[in-house]
Amino acid sequence: MREYEGMLILPAEADEALVSTAVDRIAKTIAPTGGKVDTIDRWGRRRFAYEIARQHEGYYVVVRFQAEPSVQAELDHTLKLADEVMRHKVLLLPDKAFEKAKATTSPASAEA
Repeated sequence: MREYEGMLILPAEADEALVSTAVDRIAKTIAPTGGKVDTIDRWGRRRFAYEIARQHEGYYVVVRFQAEPSVQAELDHTLKLADEVMRHKVLLLPDKAFEKAKATTSPASAEA
């Protein structure tokens, strides 16, 4: 299992039901392979830097989940077809081992 973080942009007038629908799509896509949703962070309405689909604001939701790498393409396809999702991005979070190795490397040893 790998850890992922997905950001969804929903229409600005999104209510709790619409947010739940989008998160349920993620859960249903990753569940068959043993994946699970860890956290759901609702950022709320934010103004866009540029217009998207003739809208100036969107409702942002960040979802952290665990899934198999093979499910990422299917999840991308599912979110692309979802009517309630304006934009989405799914990122693979770095391994904890990678983070630990990066933290133990000091600037002094990098210069040597």
